[in-house]
Amino acid sequence: MAELNSMRRSALDGFHGGSAAARLTPAPNAARASLRAHPDAVAAVSAALGVSLPTKPKTSATGAGITAMWLGPDEWFLIGPEGTDFVALAAKSGAFHSAVDVSHRNIGILIEGPGARVTVASACPHDLTEASFPVGACTRTVFGKMEIVLYRESAETWRVECWRSFADYCFGMLAEGAHDAAY
Repeated sequence: MAELNSMRRSALDGFHGGSAAARLTPAPNAARASLRAHPDAVAAVSAALGVSLPTKPKTSATGAGITAMWLGPDEWFLIGPEGTDFVALAAKSGAFHSAVDVSHRNIGILIEGPGARVTVASACPHDLTEASFPVGACTRTVFGKMEIVLYRESAETWRVECWRSFADYCFGMLAEGAHDAAY
């Protein structure tokens, strides 16, 4: 399996763009999982993963190189170093849950710079002001005509996770937004 992962090519290989206000780059390859668990299982699954699963809307937590994003009362999106086996890690919890590897389904795009928020806001209806979407905030929302997971990594760094089949469209829409953010 490791041989296949090392040969995996991102749908956005060679893509780069943006403007002086917001740089766009494909995120490095990563392991990703969709996790569902009943509130009674959160502590056990958190311990097995090495990160405390957040339990409040729009929040995230990072630990052991893993970022867990709250998407719903019993749902999280996990991102970690390439090769992380979230399914096996969660299974060690002994708690009832569902963990599905979605590493090959998703593509991450990083938006960095003083115009990053404006770039993302160009096609996202979510309130992305600091008061409503501080550093560490995350949500499942729409960007243009596609569903994304949006994560604010730092004051000027945002991460958009989209399905691989929408990667070109998403990158193009973000590039347009980055161009507009420069004005």
